[in-house]
Amino acid sequence: MAGETTGVDIIDAALAGEAAPFAERLVADQVASKLASQDATLWGPEAESEASIRLSWTTLHKSSRPLIGEIEALRTDLRSEGVDRVVLAGMGGSSLAPEVITATDGVALTVLDTTDPGQVADALAGDLERTVIVVSSKSGGTVETDSHRRIFAKAFADAGIDAARRIVVVTDPGSPFAELSEKEGYRKVFLADPNVGGRYSALTAFGLVPAGLAGADVARLLDQAASVAEELATDSVDNPAVTLAAAWAAAHEKGAEKVVIGDTGSGIKGFADWAEQLIAESTGKQGTGLLPVAVEGPSAAGFADAKADATPVAVGPAEGAAKISVTGSLGAQFLLWEFATALAGRLLGINPFDQPDVEAAKKAARSLLDNPDALKGGEKPSTVDGAVEVFGSEGVATEGKLADILRAFFDSAPETGYIAVQAYLDRLDDASTAVLRGEIAKRTGRQTTFGWGPRFLHSTGQYHKGGHQNGVFLQITGAVEDDLDVPDRPYTLGVLQHAQALGDGQVLAEHGRPVLRLHLTDRAAGLAELVRAVQEAGE
Repeated sequence: MAGETTGVDIIDAALAGEAAPFAERLVADQVASKLASQDATLWGPEAESEASIRLSWTTLHKSSRPLIGEIEALRTDLRSEGVDRVVLAGMGGSSLAPEVITATDGVALTVLDTTDPGQVADALAGDLERTVIVVSSKSGGTVETDSHRRIFAKAFADAGIDAARRIVVVTDPGSPFAELSEKEGYRKVFLADPNVGGRYSALTAFGLVPAGLAGADVARLLDQAASVAEELATDSVDNPAVTLAAAWAAAHEKGAEKVVIGDTGSGIKGFADWAEQLIAESTGKQGTGLLPVAVEGPSAAGFADAKADATPVAVGPAEGAAKISVTGSLGAQFLLWEFATALAGRLLGINPFDQPDVEAAKKAARSLLDNPDALKGGEKPSTVDGAVEVFGSEGVATEGKLADILRAFFDSAPETGYIAVQAYLDRLDDASTAVLRGEIAKRTGRQTTFGWGPRFLHSTGQYHKGGHQNGVFLQITGAVEDDLDVPDRPYTLGVLQHAQALGDGQVLAEHGRPVLRLHLTDRAAGLAELVRAVQEAGE
């Protein structure tokens, strides 16, 4: 892999000068060494109780070693039975790290972090005779993951396969899910370190088990993390985590609260998507924080033309407009960015281990699921333009041509704000939706994020409600042709997906944020019309 040497280089001279006092403060306060020794007092008295049960990630490069043999033994057993297709059901920290690990290692892993019926149906259509599903959840109560477990258990049973033999669980010790798994007799239950939060769990069982079963070299990953652990624990301005955290804090103080992440040939696949959750959920609270913007590369809109409200960060060698370059192997980068994020929390004056606003959208979705009438025909579009139905929160203009509606909506974002595109669609079949991020950023000159729903609810969803309140939110939902029942639940996947979109939109509107929802009555035709309207809106 390119970039084996781990380091952080602040390329921009002005930013380097501004970051120096922040780095010196971290060194004087011995924050890096105290973090490595799991000192829960670093973020103030209010954060101490939470931090005291969230710091085991600093030593995972050592404590996760026993997992390697367990994973390999199970993988060998499964292979001997002809089971070599791994599906992962998990959300947020339970899915993002395994996806990066396996993509970087070039091994196949089918990731289910969606409620889109089409995407789940595609996963079910794979060869079930060769399939094992890893169900990852700290408690087991995550509605998406529980739905996937139920659907796959029924599919296995319907195919005459012993479902319990094909379900592997990753959960916390003593959790309701651990108890259920024992009762159901599932093939194997891996108990993760309970003193690690989801977004810091890349090197726990949540990251290593699905990736290792798929064939990734997880022992090498731990070796990579171990190779930088001592340096990251050092109280020195040359500590790369200190350098990175200081640069972020200095930029934030100058008004650059966005961190634009582009890969410049690191050899790591999809790292920005993992870093997005880590940074957004850790720092986006109390009206402050760093908004990560994952872009397509250094030439992408938002990176190449970043303004004063954003700091372009290269994952890999310095290139283009990058002000910071971060190099290193995947395991090293996992630990480096985790350390830097925790240090940045100290400098920003927030608790990097809680997520106070994540539950609001879940509650709103549950409320809608409990009131099906609110989901069935209660909403009437303000405008219908071809295959696109238009809905808006209070104060959002929704009359006229789609291009005009979009133009007015984009213009409502502050010049130093951001536009968040949230696609509650099929991440595979509707993958081209992602082009909207670059198109909108290029035409509006505003930083633009893109998230697949409901997966982003477990990452940037925290920042949207708790961070800087200068975003506008474009939701995209789509008609469901073939829905999927969730066994022993009173809703289908399609209904759940719809409730999640409406629930999050409701919470954002309650925070005074503009929400425009575009519903594609025909996904392919509607998306083509939407892209054309975005292009026209920018003319």
